Parts: sequence; structure tokens; C-alpha cells
Amino acid sequence: MILVGELADLQPGESVRVHGEVPIAVFNVDDELYAIDDTCSHQDASLSDGWLEGCAVECPLHAACFDLRTGQPSGPPAKKPVRTHAVSVEDGLIYVHESTRVTVGGAVAEEVG
Repeated sequence: MILVGELADLQPGESVRVHGEVPIAVFNVDDELYAIDDTCSHQDASLSDGWLEGCAVECPLHAACFDLRTGQPSGPPAKKPVRTHAVSVEDGLIYVHESTRVTVGGAVAEEVG
């Protein structure tokens, strides 16, 4: 588990970058928490610096969008998904449970690590 910080410090519409095996972006979307790998699969850009639109984040570099629930890109220029990670809140603290797999439609697409 990776400690992200206090739930009260991550307001709806905000994101934070934490370090796991790779950098991870944690987003608060209307009080639902999502975590994905922070680096765009198209090019080296921080998704936590992107624009949040509903349950999607737009990469600040080339406008690739990723679904925060699945990690899937909505279209070019990104073609590969990013990993998603489970998030939990315990005693007001946010934790990320780092995943080791990228899933596509429920099937493992790629082992990471």
C-alpha cells in the first residue's frame, strides 16, 4: 500500500502524484477516488497535470484521453492503456494498492514489472 495523504486534502476535481514502482496519479472525481499510472502511454507526460473531464483525464501534451475507471485511451494518439490501481480510505487517509497488470475488457493485456 502507498500512502497518498489525507482525504480532506484531495478535493473534488483535484489530482495528486505519488511514487510507487512508477509514478501514480490519484484523482478525486465527485468524491470517487481513482488511480492510474501517471505517465501517458503515448509520450512521457504527467497525467496528473492533465485536464479532468468526468471520469477521464486529458494528457497535457497531445490531448490523449484516458478513462480513469479502466485506463483505456479514448483514441489517438494514445493506443495503449495505462494501469489502474485500487484506492481505499482508512481513518481519513487515502491509500493506493499498486496493480501489477494492465487489463483490457477484463482480460490481462500486459504484465508490468
